[in-house]
Amino acid sequence: MDNKHISKHTTFYAIGLSYKKADADIRGRFSLDSNAIQTLLDQAKKENIEALVVTSTCNRTEIYGFAEHPFQLIKLLCDNSQGTVEDFQKVAYVYKNQEAISHLFKVGTGLDSQILGDFEIISQLKIAFTESKKMNLMNAFLERLINSVIQASKKIKNETEISSGATSVSFASVQYIFKNVEDISNKNILLFGTGKIGRNTCENLVKHTKHDHITLINRTKDKAERLARKLDVIVKDYADLQLEIQKADVLVVATGAQNPTVDKAILNLKKPLLILDLSIPKNVHENVTDIENVTLVHMDHLSQMTDETLENRKKHIPAAEAIIEEIKEEFFTWTKGRKFAPAIHALKAKLNSIKESELNTQRKKISNFDEEQAELISNRIIQKITNHFANHLKDENTMVDESIEWIEKIFQIEAK
Repeated sequence: MDNKHISKHTTFYAIGLSYKKADADIRGRFSLDSNAIQTLLDQAKKENIEALVVTSTCNRTEIYGFAEHPFQLIKLLCDNSQGTVEDFQKVAYVYKNQEAISHLFKVGTGLDSQILGDFEIISQLKIAFTESKKMNLMNAFLERLINSVIQASKKIKNETEISSGATSVSFASVQYIFKNVEDISNKNILLFGTGKIGRNTCENLVKHTKHDHITLINRTKDKAERLARKLDVIVKDYADLQLEIQKADVLVVATGAQNPTVDKAILNLKKPLLILDLSIPKNVHENVTDIENVTLVHMDHLSQMTDETLENRKKHIPAAEAIIEEIKEEFFTWTKGRKFAPAIHALKAKLNSIKESELNTQRKKISNFDEEQAELISNRIIQKITNHFANHLKDENTMVDESIEWIEKIFQIEAK
């Protein structure tokens, strides 16, 4: 099944990088915050990109869209991030047409997630879709594709157990803290930043330890206060960071900053400190480990801490893949129909114009010309011919684009 050109000269591509080949540093270089995504979309608009969607999470940054050449999309990514084309070539992937479609299905349904069955990404995709739609960077193909992926994700969530059991980076963080910090209920925990994984980690700590020694600091205090009400923790000012770190036994860093916010210069420690850096890009400078008694653990390490839960989830992969195949097939049927319908329509119109001129000729020649009968027979013949063409184009072994091209050439028509 060839799913080549959607419009005459552009192809559907997926370009990006993920945790599979790119470490946290490289992912950090290519990560896009909401402002960068907005600038990227503006640039795509100026560069006449027909449709595209951009996602950037701590595990991956990807662009799905139409271009004459994938480099147009790679350039958009590099222009709006700290990443270079050289970096990109080392760790990235470029998929086109069917591979790109399959990749989006895998990503959107949690099969490609760092933690199998993690459905965080689908909400990111929905947001990305809305942003692109606002900018008119959406066409029928991409809209239908994203809706199909959302539908597959929902069905997999409801009908399989691929996301059963508690497992996530925040879950792994809590387990790590329990294993490595004695008497955690009486220790001081400081959360710096309000990133999602950090929030979840602290929420889990509160839940599992009945903890009342958690302090929260964020650059913007009102964000911290909103979260503190939910978690029932103490909020301190950003100015108190250094002082609070001295009191802490565990420091969880979850800021969204582009550069490190914690380094050894601000650590003036009186006791051992465990630092969990749950930020992408990394927000804790490696130099903190120069200080004795400091243990630094990054999210990449935590997500390797797989447990039985993940092993259990793997059993449900075939069921999830079967759902994807079914919905993907529906999508391909739709794209094929959408491509050949105009060709069949144009063919029918061409045959009708041949019929009209032939009937005109016969009218003049034959004195008792049976208008009704001639019309009826001609129409039935036209219908049978077009059915043959339609069946050929519907066949899954047909190269749709080539066949349409031939039909257009032979009958000298241009499908609109």
